[in-house]
Amino acid sequence: MRKSNPVQTVLSVAACKLTRNLLRLTKRGGTALPGKVARVFAPNILETVSEGMEIIVVTGTNGKTTTCRMLEHAFTSSGRECLSNKSGANLLSGVTAELTCNATWRGRPKTHYAVIECDEGALKQVVPLIHPKVIAVTNLFRDQLDRYGEVMHTADTIRVGIRKVPETVLCLNADDSLVSSLSFDVPNKVLYYGLNTPVGDQKDPAVSDAKYCIRCGTQYKYLYHTYAHLGGFYCPKCGYKRQEPATAVTKIRKMSASGSDVLMQIGGSSQEVSVGLPAVYNLYNAAAAICAFTAAGLPAEDIISSLRDVHSSFGRMENFKLDGTDIQMILVKNPAGCNQALAYLTSMEEDFNAVFCLNDRTADGHDISWIWDADYEQLMKDPHLKKIYVAGDRAQDMQLRLKYADAEEERITLCPSKEALLQAMRESALPVFVLPNYTSMLSLRAALQEAAGGKNFWEG
Repeated sequence: MRKSNPVQTVLSVAACKLTRNLLRLTKRGGTALPGKVARVFAPNILETVSEGMEIIVVTGTNGKTTTCRMLEHAFTSSGRECLSNKSGANLLSGVTAELTCNATWRGRPKTHYAVIECDEGALKQVVPLIHPKVIAVTNLFRDQLDRYGEVMHTADTIRVGIRKVPETVLCLNADDSLVSSLSFDVPNKVLYYGLNTPVGDQKDPAVSDAKYCIRCGTQYKYLYHTYAHLGGFYCPKCGYKRQEPATAVTKIRKMSASGSDVLMQIGGSSQEVSVGLPAVYNLYNAAAAICAFTAAGLPAEDIISSLRDVHSSFGRMENFKLDGTDIQMILVKNPAGCNQALAYLTSMEEDFNAVFCLNDRTADGHDISWIWDADYEQLMKDPHLKKIYVAGDRAQDMQLRLKYADAEEERITLCPSKEALLQAMRESALPVFVLPNYTSMLSLRAALQEAAGGKNFWEG
């Protein structure tokens, strides 16, 4: 692709900024359309506006947004200005909009560092243009089957993107056999991260998206499990196995609703690390962030000190207070992530109410069959769960799923509108945990933000 000339660049940047400003005046996010407009004037504007930047890209099924938040917080806490696509607009148009709006009129970047969340399917389009210093891959699970297909297709799509940037350092999840396999036959420098310690019940996971060896097809065995198909895997036939990570959680000292204290091995030294977000999956996110930050040549102590007070991203463990009711929103979009959220709820030691919101719009994937693979049964047995509310375009499907999970029918209330759901939460005498999928999260979050106060989603 030919490099844009100065006139094209100025027109592209101007069109992008003007489009975003107009959209923001109308209270719309302006996260993707400005990027599409920019590319009309200069198709390769993304390469121009990212030239000379040091960029970390995060991709994978779950944890992208939170890992990016951890990285961005580490940069800003240590006094380094950093750009990030906080809105979660992670396709080519969204990344283009963010970087182009960050540029001067002549297309020069205003910041030296950037942390970019990138959709798995868009990686092959984005990374050849922005030439990232590091790519971190979180995990691979079944997600949006009507869009991505099975996880092997997603892995192959990411691999195509990686092969376009052989100079980029890869930070791969050692505990995920699919992610780890992205190191096969690539010239890139590879670093691994993971958990060197088991978590929870040590039994074969009910949901596994990677039961069989990617090399020879033999069923994996495990030295230990963390969750889903993650853990100390090995193939008893061909020898493919978990690689020893450079960044690893070696001991979990404490886990609570407010966060975790762990011992980590980082670059050959043992460090005490506090992560200000709860649940096992945030330990993986923290390990990925540390691995990527240090792979970019930055000091480990800067990110370690920042993780203690890192805040959740929008919709991910995000807290609201609505007329005195404590509300926590936890995005769920596939069986593996949902099971971790459900396990987090069952760890609560106080009574609570739960809300399940389900849509089937394009950004969610039209196939909602994944709810039948999620282990809602574990939550329905919890004596601390008192009332259940369901909402969204497919609320009745969710209601049916919960009935099959042995939820008593009289405990489930179907809320036909956001207003009805907000009123139910206002009237709750107990804390409320909301588990929405993506578009239902955006819609409900906007209503909560208006009612309870808070930032717009594009402000992070």
